[in-house]
Amino acid sequence: MKLKPTIQALGLALASIGAVHAQISDNVVKIGVLTDLSGLYSDVAGKGTIIATEMAIEDFVAKEKPGFKIEVVSADHQNKGDIAANKAREWFERDKVDVASELVTTSVALAVMKIAKEKNRITLISGAASTLVTNKDCNDVTVHWTYDTYAVANGTAKAVVKQGGKKWFFLTADYAFGHSLEKDAGDVVKANGGEIVGAVRHPFPGSDFSSFLLKAQASGAQIIGLANAGGDTINSIKQAAEFGITQKQSLAGLLMFITDVHSLGLKATQNMYLTEGFYWDLNEETRAWSKRFFDKTKRMPTMIQAGQYSSVMHYLKAVKAINTDDTAKVMTQMKKTPINDFFAKNGTIRADGRMVHDMYLLQVKKPTESKTPWDYYHVRATIPAAEAFQPLSASTCPLVKK
Repeated sequence: MKLKPTIQALGLALASIGAVHAQISDNVVKIGVLTDLSGLYSDVAGKGTIIATEMAIEDFVAKEKPGFKIEVVSADHQNKGDIAANKAREWFERDKVDVASELVTTSVALAVMKIAKEKNRITLISGAASTLVTNKDCNDVTVHWTYDTYAVANGTAKAVVKQGGKKWFFLTADYAFGHSLEKDAGDVVKANGGEIVGAVRHPFPGSDFSSFLLKAQASGAQIIGLANAGGDTINSIKQAAEFGITQKQSLAGLLMFITDVHSLGLKATQNMYLTEGFYWDLNEETRAWSKRFFDKTKRMPTMIQAGQYSSVMHYLKAVKAINTDDTAKVMTQMKKTPINDFFAKNGTIRADGRMVHDMYLLQVKKPTESKTPWDYYHVRATIPAAEAFQPLSASTCPLVKK
């Protein structure tokens, strides 16, 4: 008489285990890293973001011991929206990828966001910058993690104007990211008493900036705002120095990364202001994680690479917490759970998909001030999360209730 209930209980237990496993599709969580592996953003994102993703998975498995498998796929989007969209569609439809991540280059991010929404998959954006992601193009399956054009412009442009750089001319990458960065920085300049005396837009990606720089030189502006990034920024700074422009005018790198400073050297970049969401030498936690990253890559991480780790870890924790990879349920869990790691303290994901966290106003050290390799920045200010990013009251995202 006792055997039958025991068998029934065992059957119920096995059924329960099967139901639990069934909530993770194929018992596999698959993460896609879609990045620039060969172009002008390969240093700031690229292979380093794949390594950061692998680090997140290794750490998650070691600590959380999940009952599901985790796999990574990666691809080079070549900074082209159509290539990115086709790869994302292939991943979602054929390869059962649950989340597309990183997505450096705004045109890429916007294209993949649309496919992800259509296929009900998640996008975690660490690399792209435009505030379009959380404004008119926002959707409920996307999180914009690391930074955006509003945040970097808000920090750098405000600091430069306060230092006396009132008259600005913009050298802008001619696509959505550059346009967004120019607008956001221009708004900050004017709000703080400065003026915009002109702008010129260069092809993306660019190589010869001579004609554009000569226009900036002729403008009489005190500040040439570089509304570009990666290789475009590096080449702009190099060529400006070659033409002697920096002897009379100052450059403001509106989106610069530690790898840019490393490539150019402290002599060429000393005293420049920039705004980042992460610096390896902020505290013991950032130093510990960055050393592990350095051991694998022989380079200190950019904020994109650090943000990639943070976003993937937060996603995996959400999946485990609710035991499902269902898109809507995971997004709900991610949004209600604060982010507390080496990248962000008390970070939160808003209704528009913006992950808000502190940003940092940095100034590049003089060569004589740098004591060790990659010791490149003075931290001039911490910009609180509430001030760093565009307020929800100004959002044009349809998910935001006014």
